[in-house]
Parts: sequence; structure tokens; C-alpha cells
Amino acid sequence: MTTSGLAASPIKYCLHLPVQCPRLPAKRVSASNLGRSSPWTGSTQKYALRRIPLVKCAMEASFGDSADNSAAAIFPRINVGDPYKRLGISREASEDEIQAARNFLIQRYAGHKPSVDAIEAAHDKIIMQQFYDRKNPKIDFKKKVRDIKQSRVMQAVTSRFRTPATNFIVKTSIAFIVLGALTVLFPTEEGPTLQVAISLITAIYFIHDRLKSKLRAFLYGAGAFIFSWIFGTFLMVSVIPPILKGPTSLEVTTSLITYVLLWVSSTYLI
Repeated sequence: MTTSGLAASPIKYCLHLPVQCPRLPAKRVSASNLGRSSPWTGSTQKYALRRIPLVKCAMEASFGDSADNSAAAIFPRINVGDPYKRLGISREASEDEIQAARNFLIQRYAGHKPSVDAIEAAHDKIIMQQFYDRKNPKIDFKKKVRDIKQSRVMQAVTSRFRTPATNFIVKTSIAFIVLGALTVLFPTEEGPTLQVAISLITAIYFIHDRLKSKLRAFLYGAGAFIFSWIFGTFLMVSVIPPILKGPTSLEVTTSLITYVLLWVSSTYLI
């Protein structure tokens, strides 16, 4: 084998391996050896020593650091059991928001297979749960109540009521409880006409005591009385079965319902 062939062999070996080629140990050449070496041998050794570092630098630029490329970002919520918390979305999220969260996380942690599997599993579980809920709808009473409270109609109604002082609540409560007891204990053949009239006067008196306005007290009291009587009659005829016995049981029970609504109006209505 010639001297040029020996010098070319380490270069060929470095170019075919995807790893950093080792440096060849430096060989000391004495002055006597330099004198005996041929001109071709000296030029070949200098070329080999110069070529090997260049090949190593070219391989590092081409392949890069393999340890850095193998390190991938790990999904921090990979072990979270709740699929919504794992994707970082709320339970009221729409399908577009769920899909957007899934795509964002998949793109960010694409280099780590367990993270991708955890994200896909959470996404699939949410989609299947929503599909099941659509096929088997359930009534969410808490959400219904919240929607009713937040509606404009309910807010307009509740804004018309205010809690007064405690002694005023006790005073109105005693008055209407006495009227209810008199209506039950002393019914007449014509019905509790007198007690109902007294309840209307009592409601107007208490409303005037709070609002200090005769016109508003009369309008509120008369309107509350008419609404209470109609509403109580509807309940007794269509909804509530007969509670009391006797020929005037319908009138007596309707009167009791009217007293309750009049007490609310005279105590809280503004």
C-alpha cells in the first residue's frame, strides 16, 4: 500500500460514520526521521493532520448535537386525571375551543409521544362525553336557576323588593297570622269575607307605613290583593288538592294563600 493510500483511509472512515470522528494521536517525528523521510511522505502527513479536524467540524455542522435534538418538551399536565384540566379549558368550552386547545398542545409537545398520547386521550374523552350528553340530555337545575336569576325579567322583579327592619317583619307577620287563625277557627257560611277585607286594609296600612305614600299604598295593596286572590284560586282549582273539609274549604284555603302573598307584598314590596 502506498503512502497516499494510508493518508486517505482515515478521511474516508470519518465521512461514512454519523458520529464525531476521533482525533488521531500525534506522532512525534525526530529530526533524524525527518531527514530520512521522502518529500512525498512529509506532504502526505501534513495533509492528513490538516484534513481530519476539517472533517470533524463538517460532521458537527451537518448532524448537530444528537443529545440536544433527542430532548423534547414534556407536557406538564400529563398525569392530570380531569380531561378538561389536562387541556386547560373550562367545562363550558365549545367544540371549537376544545379543538383549538388540542391542536395547540399537540403542536407544542409533538416531540414527546407520551405527552401527545395524554393530550389525545383527554380530547377523545371530552368529545365522547359531549356526544353521550347530547344523546342522553340531563336537566341542569343549577344552571336553570342561575339563568332565571340573571334574566332581565327576574332582575326587574327582584329590584322591587327590599328587606325592611326586623321589628317591622315581626309586626306584619303577627297581623297576618292572626287573620289566618281567625279564618280557620271561625268560618262562616258565606266564607271569610270579613277577614279578607281586613287583610286588604292591613296590607294597605303596612305599605303606607313603609313608603309614606297613600296613592302607592292603595295601588300596591289593591293590585297585590287582586293578584293574590286570582293566583290562590288557580292553585286550589288546578294544582293543590283540597286540604280542609267543609262547604267553604275552597274559600278558606284561597284566603290563606292570599294572606301569605299579601304579607310578602306589605313587608317587602317597594
